[in-house]
Amino acid sequence: MSTRSSAVTARLTPLAAMIGGVLAYGAANTAHAQAIVAPKVEIVGTTPVPGLDRPKDEIPSNVQSVRRETLRDTGSGGLPELLGSQLQSVNVNELQGNPFQADVNYRGFTASPLLGTPQGLSVYQDGVRINEPFGDVVNWDLIPRSAIASIDLIPGSNPLFGLNTLGGALAIRTKDGFRDAGTGIEAYTGSFGRHAVTAEHGGNNGELGWYFTGTHFKEDGWRDASPSEVNQFFGKISHRTARHELDLAVTHADSDLIGNGLTPESFYDQRKRSIFTTPDNTKNRMTMVSLNGGYWLDDVYKLSGTLYYRHNKVRTLNGDVNDEFTNLGDPEGVLNRTRSRQNGYGFSLQLAQILDDRQLAVGTTYDHSRTRFQQTEQEGNFNPDRSVNPTGPEEDPDPKLRGRTRTWSLFATGTWKPLPEATVSLSGRYNLSNVQTTDALDATSTLNSDYTYSKINPALGATYALTPAVTLYANVQQGNRAPSPIELGCSDPAQPCKLPNAMQSDPRLDQVVTRSVEVGLRGKAGPIRWNAAAFGAINRDDILFVASNTVGQGYFKNFGKTRRNGIELGLGGEYGSLMWNAGYTWVDATYRSSECIVSPENSAQDASCGADNIRVSSGDRIPGIAAHSFKLGIDWRATGWLTLGTDVVAHSGVYVRGNENNKHDSNGKTSGFTVANFTANADLGAGWSAFARVNNVFDRRYVTGGQLGENPFVGANHSFDSDTNNWQDETFYAPGAPRAGWVGLRYRFGG
Repeated sequence: MSTRSSAVTARLTPLAAMIGGVLAYGAANTAHAQAIVAPKVEIVGTTPVPGLDRPKDEIPSNVQSVRRETLRDTGSGGLPELLGSQLQSVNVNELQGNPFQADVNYRGFTASPLLGTPQGLSVYQDGVRINEPFGDVVNWDLIPRSAIASIDLIPGSNPLFGLNTLGGALAIRTKDGFRDAGTGIEAYTGSFGRHAVTAEHGGNNGELGWYFTGTHFKEDGWRDASPSEVNQFFGKISHRTARHELDLAVTHADSDLIGNGLTPESFYDQRKRSIFTTPDNTKNRMTMVSLNGGYWLDDVYKLSGTLYYRHNKVRTLNGDVNDEFTNLGDPEGVLNRTRSRQNGYGFSLQLAQILDDRQLAVGTTYDHSRTRFQQTEQEGNFNPDRSVNPTGPEEDPDPKLRGRTRTWSLFATGTWKPLPEATVSLSGRYNLSNVQTTDALDATSTLNSDYTYSKINPALGATYALTPAVTLYANVQQGNRAPSPIELGCSDPAQPCKLPNAMQSDPRLDQVVTRSVEVGLRGKAGPIRWNAAAFGAINRDDILFVASNTVGQGYFKNFGKTRRNGIELGLGGEYGSLMWNAGYTWVDATYRSSECIVSPENSAQDASCGADNIRVSSGDRIPGIAAHSFKLGIDWRATGWLTLGTDVVAHSGVYVRGNENNKHDSNGKTSGFTVANFTANADLGAGWSAFARVNNVFDRRYVTGGQLGENPFVGANHSFDSDTNNWQDETFYAPGAPRAGWVGLRYRFGG
């Protein structure tokens, strides 16, 4: 269905009035404009479109940034590991068992590569939103880490960052030949057969700049049958003059990942490297071309924009237990294959007025994507290593899902300084999204749909310097997320699907709307910097993937309300040759509505909900989100050429999926854990440097998440049991990696 034009006009009116006021206010004060002198302070982009930056001290939220030197690769496997060790309130769940396929949780919201996970964080690379259009997932392996110049984590449901910014936005900026001139190469090797080589070159002639980097990563993996390979390339050509900047960038990534996922408790107790079934393979191949530009119309007004095209091919191959197995002679397993092709393009345009005491901007964005998705099944039996040996033909794809999404947005933001000590910001964004799904094999299929969603999201924030060293801030914000094609394609409880391997029918889902608030203090006391914040967010019509009565299957549905409240504390500074930081976060993530959902393995079922159902009540904690987390980082410059460091990460236990009612009587919650890592960097002179990293120094045995499930592999040899009465209900765990170390060398040409 579609939104009527009159309704759209009515909803646009308030935002149009605000934009008009912004422009009128700016025009009335142009005569008083003064030349811009960039302050020598840390700045952060306040919209996805590059070109509107503000000092971090004037932003009414606890924005976090990853330091440039921290972004250097020191043997870590993927970007999630870096985010989990460096940023407050971020914890990582290794549910897929692969360093590039981890869930990144921030204040109870998640960015995950796994379809079916409720997505709540938006991720941008140079102003381009890189959440995949099919399910809003984030493929960490497609982000070129060696090309990253900075990372900013913006909290809350900031409407300026568009769809899916429910709990926060991750803004990534890449390098260029002006700020990153030079040539270098680095390589490392070590545990798990992991090795990587990265090369980069950048330069400029004053107006024309160039930057290129490439990385080859390969490992055997620490678990059985878990090899992975990632190849990334990034290139940028830049042009700079006094009035304009222009960047043409190409990102390409080709990965072959094994993510063997959760393993039953009985397997894990016997051998922590064990896996459940195999193969579990994902192949990504992505190319993105983007053009970013900015032009100063005069000393006050700046026009900025982004144009992009993104193409991604994804193939998965998963060996699973046959859901239809009932008796001896039935196929024991099945190979589930998916193939998807996603094409997206879009643009953004922003006009900003930048003065010493205020910044005003209006802009528009347009994003269009098409997805072709199909799945097949091939039945077979299990080999002794629990890999599936196909015995039947690969079935024809049914259905072939075609998805198309189009989103047009209009936004405005203004920041004023009514007093030298105070800053006030007001923002708004109108989102209009159209989501279409089509079954290419059946014109009468219930998959064929056409839904339109619209929403106006406001935000208000303020900062006030109580003293030159202490700042008080507060904000209230609203964001939304429209259902993706895969969620609409699997939303009928009468026809559940097995993600990502089947689409059925698609009753309409409502969009998710999040309202958030944050109040905090930050400041400095001599060499010590500190921050304290209280935050809260309420999701309405959260989209959850709910299990069905058919084992391994489920469907998407709207779930009343969920809430995430918390406290965030940070402390850091320098003392002589020591640099240190510490952070603590408490998150209370709970369901705020009552609902009956299927969980056959849960021991606390509710008969009033029906067979195999549990009742989730208001106040029950959301699985996978740690209530308490603590981080400590220390860098010690031992000598002029040697720096030693450690980072310690501690998280409390989490409820496992399937135990949403928090009442399962055995192993329904993981244990908390603490892991310490060690790093070393040595400047060897003449352009040479060496580095080393040791993860999990004390070889702690820990898990980061889990799920209730049924295990058909019983006995000492864990072989398939054809008697379904012998199948065991167990908790399946996501084990953390054991102790591991890597050493490497860097060389910078020219010293």
